[in-house]
Amino acid sequence: MSYEKYLSVAPEIAEALKAGKPVVALESTILSHGMPFPENVEFAHKVEEIVRGEGAIPATTAIIGGKLKVGLSSEELDLMCKADGVGKVSRRDVAVYLATGATGATTVATTMLIAELAGIRVFATGGIGGVHRGAQETMDISADLQELANTKVAVVCAGAKQILDLGLTLEYLETYGVPVLGYNTDEFPAFYCRSSGYKLDRNVQTPEELARILYTKWDLGLKGGVVIGNPIPEEYALNYDEMEAVINKALQKADEKGIRGKYITPFLLAEIKDMTKGVSFASNLQLAYNNARLASKIAVAYSKLV
Repeated sequence: MSYEKYLSVAPEIAEALKAGKPVVALESTILSHGMPFPENVEFAHKVEEIVRGEGAIPATTAIIGGKLKVGLSSEELDLMCKADGVGKVSRRDVAVYLATGATGATTVATTMLIAELAGIRVFATGGIGGVHRGAQETMDISADLQELANTKVAVVCAGAKQILDLGLTLEYLETYGVPVLGYNTDEFPAFYCRSSGYKLDRNVQTPEELARILYTKWDLGLKGGVVIGNPIPEEYALNYDEMEAVINKALQKADEKGIRGKYITPFLLAEIKDMTKGVSFASNLQLAYNNARLASKIAVAYSKLV
């Protein structure tokens, strides 16, 4: 197929996929645009260790040297973490970065795209993008949602970031037929917070049942992905109302500075980190680790079904 010339899969991952072993995709935007150096290096290695510890193979993605990279070497991980000249790449940017040889960190949407091309079905991230607050006027809706509507990858996340309009995000996903499942929760998680007030249709109790749902969906030939909401561990969760107050202040600041589009999420997360004196950053790490654990368990269970 024509896309294969752009795809560079690390030998270990290629062998695992060929043998039907479990593989978990990981994004790189969280490294290049979501965390400071060198803390992001430690995080990158820790996430990969967690995936391996659960019996799966980690596949961190990026765009480097005109290739869609699936699995990064230590040198490539350092390149993404130092983030010097590393762009933030969504689906619309992929062809530009490949054609020009630019280096890009993959968002949720682009990681899903690359994972599907490589044959990886499960992806662990922090939180998905969604419909931004005030989108009725700005039309600011994350490309993650359209990717979920069309790309056959399950995304394990701590819900969507609380900076978004969670109600409209769930409505959008429902319209496009994307299942949103809770892992041992009746409510859609709100990233730093375990609950959001938005009820889910399905509370799934085990990774094995989640794997069976994924298998059934794609065995039917239904297109698109699945959102698996995995709440942040209770000991690291933040208070919803307190975070709402912080987020509103950060949104006001972004509005005053005229920050919009793909720049708004990194700006807001940085402001929230400052306002919470780093507590939100520590929570961000723990929810990402938690998602990697669950995604790996699902990938292991799914590999036994196919």
